[in-house]
Amino acid sequence: MEGAARVFAGDFSGATFTLPADDPGSPAWVVTPGGAWCRSLYICGALTEITGIADVLHCRLADPTGAFDIVAGGRRSAAAEQIRAIPVPSFVAVLGTAQLYVKNGRGAVSVRPEYVRVIDRAIRDRWITVTADMTIARLELLLAAIEGNTDDIRVCSVIRHYGITRERLRDLATMAGGALESVCTASASSHIAEADISAIVMEIIRAKNGPRGVAVKDVIDEAGLHGYMQDAVLAAIGTLVTNDDCYQPQKGYIKPL
Repeated sequence: MEGAARVFAGDFSGATFTLPADDPGSPAWVVTPGGAWCRSLYICGALTEITGIADVLHCRLADPTGAFDIVAGGRRSAAAEQIRAIPVPSFVAVLGTAQLYVKNGRGAVSVRPEYVRVIDRAIRDRWITVTADMTIARLELLLAAIEGNTDDIRVCSVIRHYGITRERLRDLATMAGGALESVCTASASSHIAEADISAIVMEIIRAKNGPRGVAVKDVIDEAGLHGYMQDAVLAAIGTLVTNDDCYQPQKGYIKPL
């Protein structure tokens, strides 16, 4: 099961490389200069702008490195309805599909949202920390290819397409470092609390798991007995799904991997 990619806006916005998926009917890959292969995306940031043209919403989601273009359309789009209900500005998390259109030799990237929810600063800051770690890990693979220490097809294709140099890698590493510096240092207790609720939610999911998984409502109810509010439980479930600890076999249910 493919996990959602995490990538900074400053990297994603520079993408001009797309490849069709191996499996028919799946979205094409959008490949960034920093080596991220994106189809499903999990991004967090500040929703700073919402504009509507007919049935299509165009939104700006900013992180410390730049901004994502979020495009939600259709009268029956659940994501569009979620966005319309969110005040600007707000911190939000978006699970969506990466898209790249090439016109007249120039690429334009956007994200088509599938699910949008309001989050707090702590969750946004945690996303920045994890995304920075993933970005640096990808840059290390690109450096290995430049130095001739790997022949990984995916990594080498990024080097060839973008003409990646050591200087470009340094710029991308500086971008990731700057994003980390922008994050206010959270207290040790807040990190412990976040880890605790994820662990408790995971225990509940495993204990109540059945052939269909377990209803999200049941997880919320059980976690409530431990003193956790619904929003915190939903945030923990989102983190578990993003980290590939769980998946949703059907709407309203969660199941451990």
